Order: sequence, then structure tokens, then C-alpha cells
Amino acid sequence: MQEERLPNRWLFVVAALIMQICLGNLYTWSIFRTPLMKMWGWTVAQATMPFTLSIVFFAVGMIFAGRWQDKAGPKIVGITGGIILGVGFLLASQIGTSLPGLYLAYGILGGLGVGFAYVTPIATCVKWFPDMRGTIVGLAVLGFGAGSMIGAPLGTYLIPKIGVYGTFAAFGVAFGVLVSLGGSMLKNPPAGYRPAGWTPPAPAPGVKVVKYDYKPGEMTGTLQFYLLWFVYLMWASVGLMAISQAVPMGQELAKLTPGVAAGALGTMAIFNGLGRPAFGALSDKTGRNWATVIAFVVYMVALLVVLRQANTFAMYAIGISMIGFSYGGCLAIMPSFTADYFGTKSLGINYGLVFTAWGASGVLGPIIGSQIRTGYGSFLPAFPVLAAMCVLGIIVVLITKAPAPKEEVAKA
Repeated sequence: MQEERLPNRWLFVVAALIMQICLGNLYTWSIFRTPLMKMWGWTVAQATMPFTLSIVFFAVGMIFAGRWQDKAGPKIVGITGGIILGVGFLLASQIGTSLPGLYLAYGILGGLGVGFAYVTPIATCVKWFPDMRGTIVGLAVLGFGAGSMIGAPLGTYLIPKIGVYGTFAAFGVAFGVLVSLGGSMLKNPPAGYRPAGWTPPAPAPGVKVVKYDYKPGEMTGTLQFYLLWFVYLMWASVGLMAISQAVPMGQELAKLTPGVAAGALGTMAIFNGLGRPAFGALSDKTGRNWATVIAFVVYMVALLVVLRQANTFAMYAIGISMIGFSYGGCLAIMPSFTADYFGTKSLGINYGLVFTAWGASGVLGPIIGSQIRTGYGSFLPAFPVLAAMCVLGIIVVLITKAPAPKEEVAKA
């Protein structure tokens, strides 16, 4: 009878999508960058720094928010994230006329707001959907990928009408309210919750399964944490290299104009979003390890076959869309990996620690692309390097298994 009084768990997926669509607008920075450069004469490096800071503090915020959420529950953390994000955008509308002000408002506060709110719906949905973790996480993070596809055209429409700073303010109010509203809908299931009619699958003979929830210190004491971290680093670095260099690569490889290359990037963004639920669902069917192997193989085909022959818009768009599709998969599968291996009780902080690999990849991936392009005068020599990273990722994920149960660890 108690289960009948539980809320409809799909409401948490709706809340997650609302929150993630708003949070994904962190990636709309490029629509603000160009008019700000024209307005104030800032260099590309100066005008890129707010976005760089926002990515760094996104990762930092996830660690602190994850620990807080595991103790206090997702609602207060999600609401706080929405407030911080809204304040960041609103403050950018007031003090964003100076670089330090923009660094503080958009970079630090905006990034922290996204970090606080990003992990809460993911951890909540994983707990309510133990029967389809990959699929549900994929749907949740689909919103993050789709957010900029909504916010970018909206912002592009608003900026000529109300200005850059007016658009900051409008986004601040909208995102602050919607993320906080979504956060207020979140709650954890009761202890021992199982969906109606579902029982955990019995492990295959000889397969070790986790029988308890790992605390952060216990998780970081396992080899599996570092193996997953490395796989995440390889997986995300390849994708972020292509995302960060998509327009100049299109100009070089397919001789596209910047505008046409940007169109290919838009296609890539769509497949980036679609890859999240697709690989999440695939991982529920084949297992996380094999779904990850498939993603790396798709990467290699794109890098070594399609993009090397990409002398037309269609070929180039197909190649980078394949990369975007596979990259989207890591953002759906890695939270599920973390829950599978280390339990859900401390999932907020645990996934925050695993997610630091994504933060590192945001540095490694673009550096590989830019340094090889500078040193060799072409992006082509970067492709074998990235393919080698895929091979390393495949090897590591194939040898990665769930930690031994606590009882067996105690006997060792």
C-alpha cells in the first residue's frame, strides 16, 4: 500500500529536463562574446575567459553540491543552484561591463550555479529508476545538450532588441526561477525502494557485484575509480577536441566557409544530444562496458575514415556528428557506471569526483587540437593521436569490473 502513495517517478524526469535545459545555456556564451568584444574592444582570450572559468567552477561546484546533497537531499541543493545561477546572470547584467565583473558573475557564480544544480536531478533519477539507469540518465542529460539549441537562437533574437546586458538579466530571471522550480520538485525515494514488479537481476556466475554503498574515501581507495576516471578522460577529451575546433577543422578539411562550418557544428550539437539517451539505453541492454567500447569504435571510424575523406559539407557533417553522438554517450553512461560500482547513497559526491575527469578533458582535448594544428599546420596529425586514446580507453574499460563486495574486501 505504501508504494501506491509514492509520487509518479516520471515527474522527476520532467523536473530534470526543465533544470538541464536551463543549465545547458552555459554553452551559449558565444552569442555574448562577439558583441562584447565589439563593444569594449576585448581580445578573444579576454572574452573567452568567462566561459573557461564557468567550466572550471562547474566541476568544482559539483563536488561541493554532491557532498551537500548526499546529506541534505536534492531539493535544497537544486534550489540553491538555481538561485546562484540566476544571481550570476543578473549580476553580469550590472557589473559585466568590466572583465573582472564578468569573470565573477558569469564565470564563477554562473559555473557554481550550474555545478550545484546539475548533479541533483541526475542522482535523484538514478535512485528512482534502478531498472533503467542508463536510459533515464540519458534523457536527463539530453536536456543539457539541448539547452543551448533553445537559448542560443532566443538570445540571438533578444540581444538586438534589449542588448547584451538586458539579455543577461532576462536569462537570469528565467533560469533562476525554472531551475529553482525544478529543484523544488526533487526528492529521494524511501530506503529500500524498488519499482513495482522489478527485482534486481541476479549476477552472472563468477561476476562480483557491489553489496554496499561506498563513501567518497572508500571509492577513491579502489582501483576501479581511477580506471573509470581514465576512461572518462579519454572519452570526453576526444569529443571536446572536436567540439572546440569544429569550425576551423571544417574550413581546413572540407574548405567550408565559417558560416557553413558552423552549420555542421549545429548538426553535431543535435547528435550530441541524441547520443545521450541512445547510449544510455544501449548500456542498459549490452552493459556499460560494451556500450563504451562501441562509442570508442564509432570515434575511430569517424577519425580515421570519414573525416580523413571529408572534402564536402555532407562528409564533414557526418564525421563530426558521429563524434558528437559518441561524446554524448559518456555523459549518460558515466553516472550509471558510478552508481553501478559504488552505490547510490553517496552518488552526488562520488559522481562529482568522477566528473573531475570531464573537467580535465576540457583542458586536454582542446590543447591536443590546437597544439598539433600549430605545430604541423594541419588537424590531420591529431586524428591518429585521438584514435590511440580511443584504443587505450577500450583496453581499460574492458579490464574494468565492479569492485568486490565489502565482505570479500574485508577478507583480503
